[in-house]
Amino acid sequence: MPEDHDWEAYKVPPTRTPVSERTTSVPNPVDYFQTAFNYVLDAPVSFIRGWIEQWQNKNKFYYYHQKFRRVPDLSQCLEGDYLCYYEAEAQWRRDRMVDQEIVEIVRERMAACKQREGPNQFQNCAKEMELLAQVTKAYQDRYGDLGYHGNARTCLMKQKHRMMEERKAAQEN
Repeated sequence: MPEDHDWEAYKVPPTRTPVSERTTSVPNPVDYFQTAFNYVLDAPVSFIRGWIEQWQNKNKFYYYHQKFRRVPDLSQCLEGDYLCYYEAEAQWRRDRMVDQEIVEIVRERMAACKQREGPNQFQNCAKEMELLAQVTKAYQDRYGDLGYHGNARTCLMKQKHRMMEERKAAQEN
């Protein structure tokens, strides 16, 4: 490493930036435009936005954490209680959406494992395959063959028929 440095190659920056002196006495129109823009448009908008944000901070509403209370199942509703029927139907639809998301998440984990493992997927992803098989079987047992227009009543009847078939098969054995 050379001992003598070339100080001209790496000049030290000046300690203070010099102020340019005006060469004319005519005012700059850009300054007037910026000031007018600030007072006419920017200041009122900033004030209203600040007021709205302050109001929103007081009344926080987390719409993505909406919690519904569990309602009675359709089998627990009294005959002719249409409000209970409606709530049970809404609860069933929410449960079905949750179960669909569970199946989708497990399917995505399985696909990620297959992508990650490549040719060794059958050995290393056996746990994910088994979990996917269990989840899809449970979903198919509960919601399978209901179709797009399935509802809580048809799902309940399907479960009742399945339980009757299982009981009959157990009695035959």
